[in-house]
Amino acid sequence: MKGLPLGIQDFRKLREENLLYIDKTEDIYRLIRSGYYYFLSRPRRFGKSLLLSTLKEIFLGSRELFEGLWIEDKIEWAKHPVVHIPFNAIGYKDLGLERAIERELDAIAGSYELRLESEGISGKFRELLEKLASKGKKVVLLIDEYDKPIVDYIDDIETADQQRDILKNFYSIIKSADSYLRFFLVTGVSKFSKVSLFSDLNNLEDITLIRKYATLTGYTQEELEHYFAGRIALLAEMENTSPAELKKKIAEWYDGYSWDGKRRVYNPFSVLSFFSGEQFLNFWWQTGTPSFLIKLLRKGMHYHLEEVEGGQDLFESYTLDNLEYRSLLFQTGYLTIHSVEPYGLYSLGYPNKEVRDSMYRHLLGAFRHAPTADTQPLIVKIKKALDARDLDRFIQLVDILFETLPYQIFIEDREAFFHAILHIALNATGMFVETEVSTSKGRVDAVIHSDDAIYVMEFKLDESADEALRQIRRQRYGSKYLGREKEVLALGINFSSKQKAVAEWKAMPYKELLAEG
Repeated sequence: MKGLPLGIQDFRKLREENLLYIDKTEDIYRLIRSGYYYFLSRPRRFGKSLLLSTLKEIFLGSRELFEGLWIEDKIEWAKHPVVHIPFNAIGYKDLGLERAIERELDAIAGSYELRLESEGISGKFRELLEKLASKGKKVVLLIDEYDKPIVDYIDDIETADQQRDILKNFYSIIKSADSYLRFFLVTGVSKFSKVSLFSDLNNLEDITLIRKYATLTGYTQEELEHYFAGRIALLAEMENTSPAELKKKIAEWYDGYSWDGKRRVYNPFSVLSFFSGEQFLNFWWQTGTPSFLIKLLRKGMHYHLEEVEGGQDLFESYTLDNLEYRSLLFQTGYLTIHSVEPYGLYSLGYPNKEVRDSMYRHLLGAFRHAPTADTQPLIVKIKKALDARDLDRFIQLVDILFETLPYQIFIEDREAFFHAILHIALNATGMFVETEVSTSKGRVDAVIHSDDAIYVMEFKLDESADEALRQIRRQRYGSKYLGREKEVLALGINFSSKQKAVAEWKAMPYKELLAEG
């Protein structure tokens, strides 16, 4: 089996070292043949850099690197000058953005034995394109992570605006350089800067949500099964399971991303990390989550993220000083398109277990004002307690949930924080949890399906556990779950806002509770 290209974003290195390459060249061919100016937004670690590196080698005429790939005999291998600017690697934090861009342009010019005489980044950029095109072939322009110098300062609006102004000046010459360009692709995570930075480029086609490019990055199910068949068979044998069951679990963890609501792809970084480490781990968690995103969610009390709806303007509807949390979650990969309904209504939700778990850990830490690293052990203990029907322990853990929350913050909005923390913690267990479930007679706070029981829970704030149980009985919250193999248990919990802890709780079989009425 070929080696795994984990962390390798250079197509030439990948091919020369005979590493595994999932052949995307048919999709790339379609892109090259269909147009000239493109914009593509995808989450981090999703293959954008490898895509641009592959395009670079195609336009450099490096046919030898494409031996055995779909595109090998489909194009004429002409050599074009290529300007490839990866903003994640030009050192703008150390040098300052303008100086870093200048240095990058000079380096590209030097690689073509050119010397740039112009002053300023826009002048140098135009001169570079003009001189390269004058050699006979039009220029291919590839810009990777175009928004990174802005996104890195998104919680510092003043600096972010300064970075945006510098980039706008830099990109401003592209429209007037049209006669020099053969092909242009710009990629990034966000779309919020695209409009302001490329407002003059009327012919820049945004392919982020275009169906025929939905699998341009990421791995399809067919690609997973074809390119990783040997590894799947070996791992299934190691785990004493069938290949079919292993594939089902891989999909649960790492599949589910969609940009058209129909075709779904795996996160390539997570898949490669899984096969490299040969165990199911949360690799998304390890790549980091922007702190500003979690702060935004906590500030707006946004934690119901299992199903989010919006129109197409949802994907375009925020600016630096007015961040729309749903758009931000979609573009950073925490939400994906589950379906597209008639009249342009989009349904968004978590793509998979890996992302869902990552978000709940971050949210629970943020809402509790506790270190994120402390949340996972607590979540595991809550699950174990419910699976073991150890409700004394479960209540102790509920108290621990609220220990780190500053009293003043809690008391100012106690109802909201109370429900938010319980909702996040219960969903974070990974068990099947229904929260705020609507019935014909009302809405129950939570229904949790453990290994051998179904807990119907009602939470009260500064009332009584008896009142919580009476409401469960009166509204028949658990009746729809009767007749199943699992026993249905009613659990009423009264929380004291003054003590910031559970004041009392009572539990009993749901059938016995009904008999009391």
